[in-house]
Amino acid sequence: MSNNRRQFLKNSIVTAAAAGFATLPAIANMPVGKDVKKQKNKHWIWINPDKKDEVSALKKRYKAYYDAGIRGLLFEADSEKHFTEAKNAGLEAHRWNWTMNRGDVLKQHPEWSAISRSGDSCATKPPYVGYYKWLCPSKPEVQDFLKNEADTILSKNYIDGLHLDYIRFCDVILPLNLWDTYKLDQRTELPAYDFCYCKTCRDAYVAKTGNDPLSLRYPDAQVSWRLFRYQAINNVVNELAVVAHKHHKKISAAVFPMPELARRIVRQDWTNWNLDMVFPMIYHGFYQEGVTWIGDAVAEGVRFLKDGVPLYAGLFLPDFNNQTELASGIKYALQNQAAGICFFGSVTDEVLATLKQASS
Repeated sequence: MSNNRRQFLKNSIVTAAAAGFATLPAIANMPVGKDVKKQKNKHWIWINPDKKDEVSALKKRYKAYYDAGIRGLLFEADSEKHFTEAKNAGLEAHRWNWTMNRGDVLKQHPEWSAISRSGDSCATKPPYVGYYKWLCPSKPEVQDFLKNEADTILSKNYIDGLHLDYIRFCDVILPLNLWDTYKLDQRTELPAYDFCYCKTCRDAYVAKTGNDPLSLRYPDAQVSWRLFRYQAINNVVNELAVVAHKHHKKISAAVFPMPELARRIVRQDWTNWNLDMVFPMIYHGFYQEGVTWIGDAVAEGVRFLKDGVPLYAGLFLPDFNNQTELASGIKYALQNQAAGICFFGSVTDEVLATLKQASS
């Protein structure tokens, strides 16, 4: 993970630590879903490969992951050494790739930028943090670029699949935990964080509805304008799914928790994506929720997913005060029919032991 993104997450950790959480109820009082003991849970880790790692160290690390129940790794960078050793250890190795938040692309093509309702380009005035530089999903040039990039990634025989991140619009509303950090009150949608009002999107919406979105009196309440943007991202994902399946490889995505929340705050309609699996980032501390909320978020996602699409509950390790809390979070997820857990953070031997115990 990049240092920029790590800092954005770090800001939320500081606020979460001050918020505190209520005492957890007993595990026995958890809602009863599918019997977790009868499931073959498959766990994952989001990981950034360090090219300085020695092969001997990777063999030991990946064996420990496998022994704890990890069955797949989502690598943020391409490293044939890491992918190969993961596969040798019996793990799936997928390429975790930023999709719509692409400052690297906007350096070459600033004209592909998303535009805010206040008229600012992400290429020159990124919202919130300096690396928030978003592409417009409606531009054919952007769509072609992303499909070609996916084709290049998936053509490598050591890569098992493509994992999409930042596959959405910019946060029109931040998770509650970040409002104080960025000194914002986002009970309404603010123009500086509301995207995309570029000419491509405006012309397409005019052609569809007869209205320019900039002329809408209440754009945040206009259902057709919301739907237009949901469908813009849906189209990108489903076109990338075609590319992945052409290579006979899997495609997945890191998404915001709970379908309604994802649609409302980042225009992300992930239950209508043609994915092979989905990874909601159920980072309870970001939303000032207790650990029990993990189970609620999993249950809501599973309820609305297409039949047979597994949901892996993304857990943010710094949100947990201790291993007892982490074990509770894992059990809440699995008892509400998560197909497994995906960790973000430092996966220590202690974390692996907790995962193994909580999954048994």
